[in-house]
Amino acid sequence: MKSSEFHEKSKNDEKHLVIIEDDIELANLLSVFFEKNGFNVCLKHSGKSGLDYSLKHQPDFVLLDLMLPEVDGISICRALQNRYQGKIIVLTASEDDIDQIMLLEMGADDYIQKPVNPRIILARLRNLIRLSANQRSSQNTEQLKVGQFQLNIPRRSVYKGEESLDLTDSEFQLFSLLARNADNIVTRDDISRQLLGRDFDGLDRSIDNKVMNLRKKIGDELPYKFIITVRGKGYLLVNDEQE
Repeated sequence: MKSSEFHEKSKNDEKHLVIIEDDIELANLLSVFFEKNGFNVCLKHSGKSGLDYSLKHQPDFVLLDLMLPEVDGISICRALQNRYQGKIIVLTASEDDIDQIMLLEMGADDYIQKPVNPRIILARLRNLIRLSANQRSSQNTEQLKVGQFQLNIPRRSVYKGEESLDLTDSEFQLFSLLARNADNIVTRDDISRQLLGRDFDGLDRSIDNKVMNLRKKIGDELPYKFIITVRGKGYLLVNDEQE
């Protein structure tokens, strides 16, 4: 099947993946690899066409190069935020923490540094698929109240008092994990396995960046009083209603 065209999902419900990558040789290589591994793939070689396609067709996954013509990857993440329901994985040649922080703030679920290994990307996608399935199977009418915060798990909503908090999907997953374990330490390993489907390697900054972004969204400023860092161990959400 041709990668440049949209195909309806087959009876076995293959996952729909759009690859937004201006390196045509790399894009074609990835397309062939993921089609062989059961994905319904569409290729887009410019930021604008990739963004338009993603908003219109709402694929399960967007595999997004950071440096693109017309519209760059960060701008695409910003445009997709709150308008796209799938998962975003960014391919980046940058080792700059600022870029990584910006990507997570804009709603990226994960990032992989170039040069890329297709098998690593496949493992990340399969982990996200498995985690999403586990989350759906465990959803019920559960509501949590932790300190000033109220979470409705099925609706994926969070309130701080009367204020509705605008969290990305990954930020909500992180906050609900901390809320379910309120007043207990959640390790970076636990967070990495639950959010990314892999063990924490001690070097990956994405967990710390996600926590930092979440703190901003919930109004947690130094000295932190909601999400506490437990040095050498992880994070703890305080179950305390005091201001």
